[in-house]
Amino acid sequence: MKRMLMASMTMAARIERAECGTVIDFASQARARGADVLIHHIGGGVAVFAGPGQPFNKTIGLGFDGAIEPEAFAEMERTFDARGGEIRVELATLADPSIGKSLTHRGYELAGYENVLGLALTPELIDSLAAAHRADAEEGAFVSRTAADQTRVWIETVTDGFLHPDHFDGPPPTESFERQTLIDVFSSSTATPNMALYLAHRDGLVAGGGAIRISDGVAQLSGAATLPAHRRRGVQTTLLRARLLDAARSGCDLAVVTTEPASKSQQNVQRAGFSLLYSRAVLVRPSSAEC
Repeated sequence: MKRMLMASMTMAARIERAECGTVIDFASQARARGADVLIHHIGGGVAVFAGPGQPFNKTIGLGFDGAIEPEAFAEMERTFDARGGEIRVELATLADPSIGKSLTHRGYELAGYENVLGLALTPELIDSLAAAHRADAEEGAFVSRTAADQTRVWIETVTDGFLHPDHFDGPPPTESFERQTLIDVFSSSTATPNMALYLAHRDGLVAGGGAIRISDGVAQLSGAATLPAHRRRGVQTTLLRARLLDAARSGCDLAVVTTEPASKSQQNVQRAGFSLLYSRAVLVRPSSAEC
């Protein structure tokens, strides 16, 4: 039986800490490859800037470690302005409301929203996932961990999937990226600590890919994409089951995923039993050089 989740501030803080860890890991990998990456800690969260248009440019985790003094915001803004960097804050609706008030007073503008959904990984769910996973294999749908010699295939597969998004009846995404940018960020994920990559095959052909990062018992699902020719065939469901099963067997008690509101991804995970836990407001401040 799937247990319906309702988020608390404690749960949201746990998820946001895991998200901070992911952003720091991606930024550190980019820095190790020679990129000029800014990693700035503020108010229990982190702000990252790796150059214009990078998917992990964000400020995350604010509002769960007490109020933030105006000077702390000012220091972050001076640091980003020195790089010519836009600041993108992803602020959880369960965070301290004073944070959002401070940001709007400082000129940050609302750009959109994203949803955070979760699923409790109970023993009963694990049993049902295992049975469904076996049934998927009998029907010719296989998911496996990506081997070292398949890394490039995984990168190309998820990139191609992301470049051909599904249309959905919801607000447009707050970001879009060029192919090379996606190639670079997915390449970073192949070396990110605690990140596992998966490829899905259907009738012997590569059909999609996805990833999972485990942090403090939280399984963060990411990077899921299906090639256009294989959509509406259950590939995402198969990928989801396999990753959830591995996460549960690794000791995770909670799986989370971030989606665009009303997107196909949100529909897929809700069908699998995920509950909407909270949203994040996306607030943006341009660099002073752009003003």
